Amino acid sequence: MGEQRRWADVAIGDRLAGASFPLTVHRLVMAAGATRDFSAIHHNDRYARASGAPGMYANTGLLMGMWERVLREYVGLDGTIRAIRGFRLARFTVVGSLARVEGEVVGKEIRDGVPLVEIELRTVVDGTVTVGPGRAEVTLP
Repeated sequence: MGEQRRWADVAIGDRLAGASFPLTVHRLVMAAGATRDFSAIHHNDRYARASGAPGMYANTGLLMGMWERVLREYVGLDGTIRAIRGFRLARFTVVGSLARVEGEVVGKEIRDGVPLVEIELRTVVDGTVTVGPGRAEVTLP
């Protein structure tokens, strides 16, 4: 994870490193099984297309996990993820895509003695937002 990020070193406008996730059939099938989301739309391309989707697509648990990974890498081991709000599925995030989670610091304050940072997050595929934008509230030492 590298060196621990500190609240004093964070500025509004800072961009998170983000991360990219190739959405392979294997990843979607494993995610569906891991989250016990056995709806065929997440592991059967023909079924997903018949339901009106452009193809099988990532489930909410996988997409949220991608956001949480990016946040965890940002806050480090001594930070906490207090809340994620506004997590919205705007478009299908389909098999074969390269999904990129991006974030930016949009707020910073000390509330009741707790150093907080507000981060806006989104998942982007080919320049189009598929999840979000949403906001996370995190703490940093």
